[in-house]
Amino acid sequence: MKDSEQVSVTAFLAAVKAGLPTSWDWRQPVLVAASGGADSMALLHGLAALARQEDAAWSRQLNVVHVEYDLRPTAPRDRMFVVEQSASLGLPCHWRRLALAEPGARLAGEGVEAAARRLRYDVLAELAGSLGARHVAVGHTLDDQAETILHRVLRGTGLTGLAGMPWARKLAEGVCLVRPLLGIRRERLRAYLTMQGHPWVEDESNLDTGFSRNYLRHAVLAAVEQGPYPAATEALVRLGEQAAAQAASRTVRVDELIAVALHECPDGALLLERAGLGQAENDPHLVADVLLAIWRQQGWPRQELSSGHLQRLTAMLGLTSLSEANAPTAVDLPGGVRARQHPTGLHLRRVEP
Repeated sequence: MKDSEQVSVTAFLAAVKAGLPTSWDWRQPVLVAASGGADSMALLHGLAALARQEDAAWSRQLNVVHVEYDLRPTAPRDRMFVVEQSASLGLPCHWRRLALAEPGARLAGEGVEAAARRLRYDVLAELAGSLGARHVAVGHTLDDQAETILHRVLRGTGLTGLAGMPWARKLAEGVCLVRPLLGIRRERLRAYLTMQGHPWVEDESNLDTGFSRNYLRHAVLAAVEQGPYPAATEALVRLGEQAAAQAASRTVRVDELIAVALHECPDGALLLERAGLGQAENDPHLVADVLLAIWRQQGWPRQELSSGHLQRLTAMLGLTSLSEANAPTAVDLPGGVRARQHPTGLHLRRVEP
């Protein structure tokens, strides 16, 4: 390896290490999600290299997990690739097959993308619990962050959504989902793999612009970066970082409002009381953040919850300029959530399919 390449590899590993949370412990089991694509393989090889630098024995704490969907014919190829690569590193590989195309698949009223994401995280949480892993690492990159922020802007989001994906978040009780590559560009990951001679597989569905993320990646961001906005990705991420700083204090306020205004009914439904929202009635955007936080706390699907849905819910609470005649009295929302007007606020219930 040339000296310049060694410097690049060293710098890449330092960047991955910088993305690990302070709670990271190489002596504890770690779960690494690997699809077989360049991002996840760079994560896997990067973490394996860092573990060997710390202590050769610690790399054995790494566990690979692969989720195979029945949505494309090349999925078994990707699974076998990940199993083989894991074996070459001396690491155990756990894989699960999820049926989304079959009749009766657990879509819960969501789109295929949202359901696949939710079920994947369910698998990661379950496996982490069975292995005693405190951390689950996934391969989201700086490019993924920019795409997420742009996706939320176009779909309609509040300040919290504008912040993008956090570097780490709770996945399940005692389990933290971490994104060590969130500050690294996708092209840098591929350069690292190429220099090290590590292969990866291409998921042909990533080129299908019928999926919203792929459309933003190939038809929007790629076009503007090749045109008048070459730093568009970095600019979106900086915007997200600024929004995250502002959202942190706003989150405290949202939690305070929920503690006062949200109550569980005897039948298990939720009642969001208008009076408990206090001065928030003058800030419909804050009310939207309260609603999103409730969805997050309840584990209800949020990906398909649009700004239009939030506006209708706020109108049902009587906290917008819409007249009572124009405000709906009931609305069925993605994921089987039903909202109904209540004399004191908003009645919410999720009906399982």
